[in-house]
Amino acid sequence: MQGNIVKVSGPLIVAENMADCRMYDVVEVSDKKLIGEVIELRGDRASVQVYEETSGLGPGEAVVSTGAPLSVELAPGLIGGIFDGIQRPLTRIAELYGDRITRGVSVSHLDREKKWEFIPLVKVGDKVRAGDFLGHVRETSIVDHKIMVPQGMDGTVTSIAQGEFTITETVAKIMTAAGEKEVSMLTRWPVRRGRPYREKMSPDMPMITGQRVIDTLFPIARGGVAAVPGPFGSGKTVVQHQLAKWADADIIVYIGCGERGNEMTDVLNEFPALKDPKTGEPLMQRTVLIANTSDMPVAAREASIYTGITIAEYFRDMGLNVAIMADSTSRWAEALREMSGRLEEMPGEEGYPAYLSSRLAEFYERAGVVRTLGTEERVGSITAIGAVSPAGGDLSEPVAQATLRIVKVFWGLSANLAYRRHFPAIDWLVSYSLYADRLSGWYVEHAAPDFKELRAFAVRILQEESELNEIVRLVGADALSGQDRLTLETAKSIREDFLHQNAFHETDTYSSIGKQCRMLRLIREYHRLGLEALAAGAPFERLSALPVREKIGRAKYIEEGELSSFDMIFAELKQEIRALEGGEEGV
Repeated sequence: MQGNIVKVSGPLIVAENMADCRMYDVVEVSDKKLIGEVIELRGDRASVQVYEETSGLGPGEAVVSTGAPLSVELAPGLIGGIFDGIQRPLTRIAELYGDRITRGVSVSHLDREKKWEFIPLVKVGDKVRAGDFLGHVRETSIVDHKIMVPQGMDGTVTSIAQGEFTITETVAKIMTAAGEKEVSMLTRWPVRRGRPYREKMSPDMPMITGQRVIDTLFPIARGGVAAVPGPFGSGKTVVQHQLAKWADADIIVYIGCGERGNEMTDVLNEFPALKDPKTGEPLMQRTVLIANTSDMPVAAREASIYTGITIAEYFRDMGLNVAIMADSTSRWAEALREMSGRLEEMPGEEGYPAYLSSRLAEFYERAGVVRTLGTEERVGSITAIGAVSPAGGDLSEPVAQATLRIVKVFWGLSANLAYRRHFPAIDWLVSYSLYADRLSGWYVEHAAPDFKELRAFAVRILQEESELNEIVRLVGADALSGQDRLTLETAKSIREDFLHQNAFHETDTYSSIGKQCRMLRLIREYHRLGLEALAAGAPFERLSALPVREKIGRAKYIEEGELSSFDMIFAELKQEIRALEGGEEGV
């Protein structure tokens, strides 16, 4: 079906004679075959958002409908791939066309020529239904890629192959109610439609990230949703990179949505060099990257978010735990605002479309823990973490407010902390996690029996410090009692020794939950014994200058295999405070 352009307005074109088109159908625009998507229908006129540069287009040029919605290709070859917002492989484009993406580039999304070793998991005569595993491919040394029965193909296996095949070659045949169907390793799925599952469940265990401020104070559940808002330079991307590197997930999908190109370059340079802590293999062997940088067409940003979440759902359906990082949803919302303005829709607050909240909710609601389709009982999860970049750090703007109404974890980044070189710059006074109470049972069982008390202690001390700082500003620290001054010292230790974490230090970049509990227990013990020493008449100045304080501060650099060193520091702490209470000199 072919129509003609009647209007061009930046990334939006309007074409007539398109009465048979459907919403979200993909179209090819002009003889350059630019890729576009129908986003509005009025009579026989279709409004199309074009995912490529539209300069030079004019009225009268052809618009041809493909009759199919915007879809992603799902098959072996995804892992380690670097794609743009509409799943074009950037490495392949660079090989064929050079460093810049020229208009109308037509490249297969996944390699059609590479052969994969297919190992069957069923035999002829087996009854299968949608979601069952037909076989598997060892895609990387980390990822065992399962080939699943496509939707609507319930029936009996009449043929199953074994050996090396391309993703388009037939590996199985299934006799269904509609006749015999051939199955290849390649499937397609419309990006705007969530993949089906049997049941969505409540998250009941945390996603361990190795970041102390997150795991201990503001945990995120596996299958949960979180937002990382903050002004420019506060470290949103550093937090996202740390989570992508160390989060306890089987697959990472990282979407660079409208962010600067050099940030994506950092990811591309770092991830192949980094070793996965669980397997020792390069991190890229369990990562999918979608690079849609700020100099690429604005309209493609909208597609990039949906492309990423659809790929995440595919791996979730294999029973894997997936973490998806969207950096950032503010840039994605800017694409919605631009298209809404060009469609001449009634604007909402600050020019954003009135449906901004529902579009954000559609994205985040595709996360969660689900019982997947298939005969075999399987559970998979998607944990979604979105960065929000409000202009000037103003959290009252529409994207931040709409996000906060949806997510259950808020890691508020502070420019002041970032300027003081405190990373991660997550402000403990404004951040929160609504999963904390639900997950506390898991922490008590798997981390430490006293975990709830440790967390409550840290939160209480930090809040008391905030209140005492108001008094200090008025009358100075010397006017405080010894107990209050000890509270300030303990809070300083929590901030600088526990919450501060060096992302570039090979030991401090990741802390196991066991190490986190030991560190916090050490600080709590210093506070408890310090209060007893003050009550026994020990001077505060000597209490704050104990030599063991330096060892408490450097405990973050203790290797994971040497956690017994904490027992020695505990012993030294008790010995020095006992000597202080006894009034011994030279301590």
